[in-house]
Order: sequence, then C-alpha cells, then structure tokens
Amino acid sequence: MRLCKGKASLRILTAALTLAMGFGVASSAQAADAHFVLISHAPDSDSWWNTIKNAIKQADEDFNVETDYRNPPNGDIADMARLVEQAAARNYDGVVVSIADFDVLKNSIGKVTEKHIPLVTINSGTEKQSAELGAIMHVGQPEYAAGKAAGEKAKAAGIKSFLCVNHYATNPASFERCRGFAEAIGVNFKTSTLDAGQDPTGVQSKVSAYLRNHPKTQAVLALGPLSADPTIKALQQMGLAGKIWFATFDFDNDIAKAIQDGTIQFAIDQQPYLQGYIPVAVLAIAKKDHTTDPVKITEILKANPKFQQRLATYGLAPAYGARNIGSGPGFITKANIDKVVKYAGQYR
Repeated sequence: MRLCKGKASLRILTAALTLAMGFGVASSAQAADAHFVLISHAPDSDSWWNTIKNAIKQADEDFNVETDYRNPPNGDIADMARLVEQAAARNYDGVVVSIADFDVLKNSIGKVTEKHIPLVTINSGTEKQSAELGAIMHVGQPEYAAGKAAGEKAKAAGIKSFLCVNHYATNPASFERCRGFAEAIGVNFKTSTLDAGQDPTGVQSKVSAYLRNHPKTQAVLALGPLSADPTIKALQQMGLAGKIWFATFDFDNDIAKAIQDGTIQFAIDQQPYLQGYIPVAVLAIAKKDHTTDPVKITEILKANPKFQQRLATYGLAPAYGARNIGSGPGFITKANIDKVVKYAGQYR
C-alpha cells in the first residue's frame, strides 16, 4: 500500500525526533560527572610525567569524570603557584597538586581549601605537609625513605662514596632522595650532590667533569630520566659503564636498556601510574559518595573491579596506609624488568 505524502512526511518527522531524542539521552549519559584538575611541577621536557597523564585518562574513563592536566612549561614553582590559584578561581570539583615546594605553594593551595574544594596531593612533599594543607590524602613515594632504601642496597655492595645527580635542584624535596642515600652509606649528601640542571648536554658534561675530578667515586645516583639518560652517555664515553655502581630513580626506555646490559643496578620505582590514577579515583569517589574520609574512600577504591584490573595488568602494587596511599618504593632489576618494559613510558 502506498502512503500519501502527508503521512510519509509525518513519519519521517517522527523518526527524526525520536533519533534526536535518542542522541540527547546518549549525550547526557556520557557527560562527565565531575571536572578535576591535576597540577604538577614538571617542565614540558620531563617525559616521565607521560605515564601519569595516561593514568589520568584511564581513571577518567573508569569513573566517568574529566581531568585537566596543568604544569609550568619551564618547571618554575612560582608559575605553578599561579596555576593553583587559577584552579581555585575556576572552582573545579577537585584539585590534585604536587607539593614541589611547601613554603612557596602553601598560600596558593590554601585558596583551594578555603573554597572547600576537595584536594589530593601527589608525588613531591611529605604526608605531614599534605595533612597541613588540608588534603584528603597524599599519594606518592616517601622521598627520604626511598633514597635510604637504595642506599642500604649500595652499602651492602660495599659502596662508601657516591655522586647524586640532581636535575631538579629547585625542588627542595628532591634533596631528600640524596640525603637518604647518603645517610645510609654514612656520608654527607651536600658534598656529594651535583646541581646538574635539565639540559641533557649540560648534565652529561657536568657528570663527566665531576668523575674526572673525583676519580675515587664508587657510585652514581640519578634522580630520574632527565639526569639518568645523560649520565648513561657520560659513563659510556668514559669507559665506566658497568664498572661504576649506578642506580636511578624512575624509569624510561634508556634506563631499561641500561639495566638489561648491566650499566644500571636498579631503578627505584615509584609507580607513577598510581600517582595519576588514584587521586582522580579518590576525588570521584569523594564526590559520588559525599565523603572525605580517607579510610572509607580507600576501602571503596580497593573494592573497585576496574582499578584492580588495572593493577593486575600493569603489575602495580600500592601500599595502603592508615590515611595515605604509597606508590613506592619498588625496585626494577634484571629479575623483573620484562613485564615493566612491556609498558614502559605508557603505564610504567
């Protein structure tokens, strides 16, 4: 039976309206439940934070939220403080921030908590500082403890002198890594620490010069890829690769190769993925369940199947404390590097 033109037009219009309404429902369902921001102290050149950025995206997906990432392009802490103030003014649903310099950032972070915006601190800083700032919790690696744990391994290997290559000396918390290591082997960290800067060529040159001027140096500790990668090149050019005891914080592809070929003994793993995923999850749970109780939030997070699946896939293990969640330290060696390498630079 042939439809008349009027009825056909009516059916077409009805179908179009139904389809439009369907799209509207789908769009509403996909809208983010909350909008957060994570502000780090890292310069644009620090690729180590790419893992955290990837973790943020996965947490957004798992908890149906949206998280912006902000950082000072050159790593300037004063610029970071301004980013925190801008976040407070924008009234995000939650803020995540690294405590790169407590004294410089505390007033800016105070503008966030004054507005009762939920706060989670990550990475740099201490759990005590996090509590003073009014954060729900801190997610990170205790810097002094991590440095000391690495130093104890060095002491067991007979190390009595070392060079700490600090590529981010403008971050006071970075020195805690050097101090922990130094105190474990019984030396003064101040006389053993090099302010290397962040230019790869400059780092390589400074490390080479130091080792030439201090030929009895038994070990090198780098504080991350920005200092480790150029140090690898310096040792290779000086014929010291595999001959001088060498460890580093954090991880990338060059560090992985150096562990595999024996240039680096181990990498101190603070599992950066957890520093991106967990804070976003914590803020999402806090908003959904109307709670800022860290114990309750942690229990909800631990029971989340998507979170547990992420941990199993990437071989990650958080350290659950009474109030805070530790992301490290762990140690990447020849014995466990294969699984880490699979996700290096993305999720490990």
